[in-house]
Amino acid sequence: MVGLERAFDLAGKVAVVTGGSGVLCGALARALGAQGAAVVVVAHSRLERAQAVAEEIVADGGRALALEADVLRRDSLHALADRVLAAYGRVDILVNGAGGAKKEATTSAEISFFDLPEEAVRWVMDLNFLGTFFPCQVFGRQMVAQGSGAILNIASMGAVRPLTRSVAYSAGKASVVNFTQWLAVHMGQEYSPNIRVNALVPGFFLTEQNRFLLYDQETGALTERGQRIIDHTPMARLGQPEDLVAPALLLLSDAATFVHGATLVVDGGLGAYGGI
Repeated sequence: MVGLERAFDLAGKVAVVTGGSGVLCGALARALGAQGAAVVVVAHSRLERAQAVAEEIVADGGRALALEADVLRRDSLHALADRVLAAYGRVDILVNGAGGAKKEATTSAEISFFDLPEEAVRWVMDLNFLGTFFPCQVFGRQMVAQGSGAILNIASMGAVRPLTRSVAYSAGKASVVNFTQWLAVHMGQEYSPNIRVNALVPGFFLTEQNRFLLYDQETGALTERGQRIIDHTPMARLGQPEDLVAPALLLLSDAATFVHGATLVVDGGLGAYGGI
């Protein structure tokens, strides 16, 4: 058993973080670096932001690279894996943070459920589910070769309680939770009990993807939906990126060696509130 003083020490580990250019996964990447892991911050269209995260980690004395990859293309992910292995020789941690919503795949006064465009719905479903599935295939294979590893899939409250209007996003994230459970069983039964797979379910955190739902773009005030979220969150606030750090480190560290196939909710009490 690992002593508690060393349980969260990730020195010598190599972590790959997809969606690392985003607000939440950027915070997780920096935290992994602070705990001693070499961090590969992965982005697709916003590589400059991933580079900024990697530079912060290095400036703080850590090791990090910013690399480009498309999580929806396995050839791109295989090329990414080759570069990671060339640089660091192994992959111990995979954080699947690539995902997001799209206004065009969200019902509104302007567009009904029946008229949601196929392209937008497919984009959201693919990004959230296949954008988790494919990296697990590519980097999971390396973990099997090593005989160890930890995978953390980032889901959403929409996975456990469907969010009004966000039909495609909720369904996509629900598939992430289901897949997490499936993969945990599959890895343990078919390959190694030392490859753990878990999911983190953030409640409402302000990100670039959901800002249009929570704040009025003209006035800067909370939208009616945003206010309802605050009213139904017992802690009466949106989450901050730092609120995810300790829960993520727990699931990825040796402190959680018997936590497998679990879904950890970090939502300020939103899921516990029944509205009465």
